[in-house]
Amino acid sequence: MAMSTDRHQHTNLFRSDGLRRRRQWEERTVRAALLFFALVSVLTTLGIIYVLLEETVLFFRQVSFAQFFLDTRWTPLFLSQRFGIWPLVNGTVLVAAGAMLVALPLGLLAAIYMSEYASERVRRVLKPFLEILAGIPTVVYGYFALTFITPILRSVFPQTQVFNAASAAIAMGFMILPMVASLSEDALYAVPNSVREAAYALGATRWEVATQVVVPAALSGIAAAFILAVSRAIGETMIVAIAAGQQPKLTLNPLESIETMTAYIVQVSLGDTPQQSLAYKTIFAVGMMLFVMTLGMNVASYLLTRRFREVYE
Repeated sequence: MAMSTDRHQHTNLFRSDGLRRRRQWEERTVRAALLFFALVSVLTTLGIIYVLLEETVLFFRQVSFAQFFLDTRWTPLFLSQRFGIWPLVNGTVLVAAGAMLVALPLGLLAAIYMSEYASERVRRVLKPFLEILAGIPTVVYGYFALTFITPILRSVFPQTQVFNAASAAIAMGFMILPMVASLSEDALYAVPNSVREAAYALGATRWEVATQVVVPAALSGIAAAFILAVSRAIGETMIVAIAAGQQPKLTLNPLESIETMTAYIVQVSLGDTPQQSLAYKTIFAVGMMLFVMTLGMNVASYLLTRRFREVYE
C-alpha cells in the first residue's frame, strides 16, 4: 500500500514538473515573440535612418553645406541649380503655423467643453464624432482646400493665388483638430476631481476652475498634444501637394503660392528625375531635414511631459 502511494506521488510530481517546464517554455516563447515585435519598429526606424544618412552623405559630397544652408534659392531641377533649403523650410513652417492657429484654440476649447461642461453621455457621443475628422483621407482635405476654401479666400482677398498657403493651412488645421482635442481632453480628464472640488470650495466659477485650475494642472499633457500636432502638420503631404503649390520662395504672405518639403519630395518622386542624379539625391537631403525637425518636435514633447508632469496621490 505504501509502495502504491509513493508511486502515485512520484507520478504526480513528474506530471507537475512536466507541466511547469511546459509553462516555462510557453512563457519564453511568448516573451521572445513579443520582443521580436517590439524590435520591428526599432529596426524599421534604424533602417530608415540608415537609408537617409547614406543618400544624404552622397548628396553632400556634391553640394557643400554652405550651398545647402546659406543659399536662399531652391532650383535643383533647373539648369542653373541652386540648393538653398530655406524656401522649403519657410513654406513648411508657414503652413504648419497657420494650421496651429486653427487647431490649437479650437481643439483646446473643444477639450475644455468635453472635460468640464459636457455630461458623460454627451462626451461619449461627441468625442467619436470629433475623431471622425481624423479618418478622412488627406487627399480629400487637399481638394476641399482647393475647391472650397480657396474660392472663399479669393472672394474676401482678391489677390489670393489659386494655390496658396492659407487654404492648405486651414484644411490642415481641421485635419489635426481631433488630435489636439482628443489628447488635450484626455489630459484634462485625468486631473482628479478633488482639485476641482477644492477650487469650487474657494468660490471659483466653472470657467475659472477650467481655465485657471484644470488647464494648468494638465499643462504637460496639453503641451505634448500641441507639439505632436505640430509634428503631424510638418509631415503632412497630400494637402500641401494639392493646395499649396510648387513655388519655393521666402515669403510670410499666406495668400501666395509656396512649396513645402513634403510637396517637393512628392514632386520629384513622381516625376521623370533619373535615379542617382543630383536632383534625385535632393529627396533624401530634404527628407533628412524633415526627419530632424519632426524628431526634434517629438523629443521636445517627451522632455516637456517629463519636466512638467503633475503627479497626484
